[in-house]
Amino acid sequence: MSPKTSPNLPYTGDPEADALISTEPMALLIGFVLDQQVSLQKAFAGPLELRNRIGTIDAAEIAGMDPAALDEAFRTRPALHRFPGNMAKRTQELCTAIAQDYDGDASRVWTEAADGADLERRLLALPGIGDMKAKSLIAILVKRFGVKPAGYEAVLPDYPTLGDVDSAEALADYQEMKRAYKAKLKAEGGSFDPKTAKAKKQA
Repeated sequence: MSPKTSPNLPYTGDPEADALISTEPMALLIGFVLDQQVSLQKAFAGPLELRNRIGTIDAAEIAGMDPAALDEAFRTRPALHRFPGNMAKRTQELCTAIAQDYDGDASRVWTEAADGADLERRLLALPGIGDMKAKSLIAILVKRFGVKPAGYEAVLPDYPTLGDVDSAEALADYQEMKRAYKAKLKAEGGSFDPKTAKAKKQA
């Protein structure tokens, strides 16, 4: 994943924010951490706004920041997240893990993965990255960046993810599918499952 090979990830509607998450692995991971209880657009625009506020998205620098200063950067209006304090903490935890385990180079999470299972394990070990986010990251890495470690097929999701989004139109379709299905499940007393969403959509 580098500026020479990275496609644009059209997730925010802001060309500069999209370019940052497309070319800076740390920005992409921070975007995923922030992608919770806010719009996808706000979450993935967050890395650019954070860089504007603190001057960097370098893992080691953020890991070494005074937590209070990072918290303030998240809280400054407009806040970077609906829950700025919690997300400042999670972002710093993520950056600390990257700084300590990967010498500050977030791309090593996938470039050094032995195989698909190892890639998934590495992603799941990162603070703020759960199963659904790990699967979506795998799809993005495989489909958008051509990262294909041995056996990647076994961990590549077979349901729609952000890895299938390659245009503003595709993003709108993806989000509409999720909204419609979540509304249906809420009415039925259920919860969102992307695997089930795919099955329902195809039915």
